[in-house]
Amino acid sequence: MTVHKIKASALRLFAQNSYDAVPLSEIAKEVGIKTPSLYAHFKSKEELFLAVYDDCLAEHASRVRQLNDKLTGLGTEQKLRTILYDVCRTYLLSEEYSTFLKRTMLFPPNALQEVLRERFAASEEQLTGLLQKVFEEGMASGVLRRERSEDLIASFYCLLDGSFLQQFYYRPDDWEHRLAAVWGIYWKGIAEDRTS
Repeated sequence: MTVHKIKASALRLFAQNSYDAVPLSEIAKEVGIKTPSLYAHFKSKEELFLAVYDDCLAEHASRVRQLNDKLTGLGTEQKLRTILYDVCRTYLLSEEYSTFLKRTMLFPPNALQEVLRERFAASEEQLTGLLQKVFEEGMASGVLRRERSEDLIASFYCLLDGSFLQQFYYRPDDWEHRLAAVWGIYWKGIAEDRTS
């Protein structure tokens, strides 16, 4: 129970502030224990931060599995649009984990930057596999233009990441309108031209 409380407090504080701005003493105070007691559960602040990060990635993996189930029976366009909208809205995470992940990936602690990137890339493989399956099925059925799957996936991630960041610049209704417009243009760019 204490480990869960420690990680929950750390998540909230790291999401609100940043790795460097959160001393272990503040986490301990919120949990209601003395700072040295944290070391019975985590060797260092770095280990605690990475444990919270790994929990965040585990939630993401779980939500990707749920998203995969949600796509059953949809056509290629609806599958890709559903993935885009679901991932953009929450990055497939709860609000606190989403805030934590945004802060962590945009402003990573210098000492942890490389390990965070490696773990994120490994966790993204599940979503990449889902996208690859959708793109390959779409090309096989003639709905999508023939392109390298890797290029389609890269283009989708660029669309996704750009759309995700746009949420911070615009009001929700403006963002929704922009996302719909961008999606339409993106889809026309990858769909097989059936007018010839």
